[in-house]
Amino acid sequence: MANLVSLHSQVHKDLKVIPAQADVQTADLNMMPVMLSEFLKLAVQYPITLSKNKETGQFVCVAVLGFAYGENLFWDEGRWSALYRPLHLERQPFSLGEQKGEFLLCFDSSADCMSERHGEVLFDEQGGPTRYLQKKQAVLAELLEGEEKSKAFIDTLTSLNLVKALQLDITFENGESERVNGLYGIDEVAFKQLPDEELLKLNALGYVAHIYSMIVSMGQVYRLVQKKNQRLAKASAPELKSA
Repeated sequence: MANLVSLHSQVHKDLKVIPAQADVQTADLNMMPVMLSEFLKLAVQYPITLSKNKETGQFVCVAVLGFAYGENLFWDEGRWSALYRPLHLERQPFSLGEQKGEFLLCFDSSADCMSERHGEVLFDEQGGPTRYLQKKQAVLAELLEGEEKSKAFIDTLTSLNLVKALQLDITFENGESERVNGLYGIDEVAFKQLPDEELLKLNALGYVAHIYSMIVSMGQVYRLVQKKNQRLAKASAPELKSA
C-alpha cells in the first residue's frame, strides 16, 4: 500500500529517484488517464477511449495499454516500449496531494525507486529543485490544468450524445479470445448527423480535432493485438538449453 509523503527540500534534501524503477509503477496498468493536449501524439500509438472512474462513475479519457486487467503490452522486458510516453507516466513517481486548498508535491516513501544513494538528485545545494524535479513539477502542472479541460470536453460529448459503449471481441493467433468491455468511444453516426451550428461550436473549441484523434486512434487496437500475439508466442516458445 502506498505511503504518500509531502516532498520537502529540508527533510528530503538527500532523496533521489531511480528513473527506471519509477517506470515500474505503471507496469501492470492496462489503461492510463490522458489529457487532451496529448491526443495527437497518443493517436499514432495508443487507442484513446473513455472509461468510467470506479469511485465516481464519471468518464475519464484513457489510453488503452492492454486487453486484460493488469496487462500492459507497452511494458516489455523491464521498460516502456513506445516512443511517446504519456504524461501520467512522465510524472512518476510524484503525484499531487491537497491540504487546506493547497496542492502539495507528494511521493510514495515505500516505493523502490526512492533512494538516498543512487539516482536523480531532487534538490541542489541551496535547496532549490533540480532540473529533473522541475520537469516533474511542470508535468504535474500540465496534468492539473488538463483535468478541467478534459472534463469540459467529456461533458460536451455526453451532452450531444456522442458517446457510445465499445465492445471488443478479439481472437489471437494461438486461438485464445478476449472480450473487452467497459470502454466508450465516439458515436460516429451521431457525430456525422450533428447540425452545422453544433459542428462550428465544436470546432471553435478545438474539439473536432480531439474527436477525430479518438476515432483514428482506434486503429491502434491492431497494434495491441500484434503486441499480444508476440507476447503469447514468446511465452509458448520452448526454452533453448545450452550444451
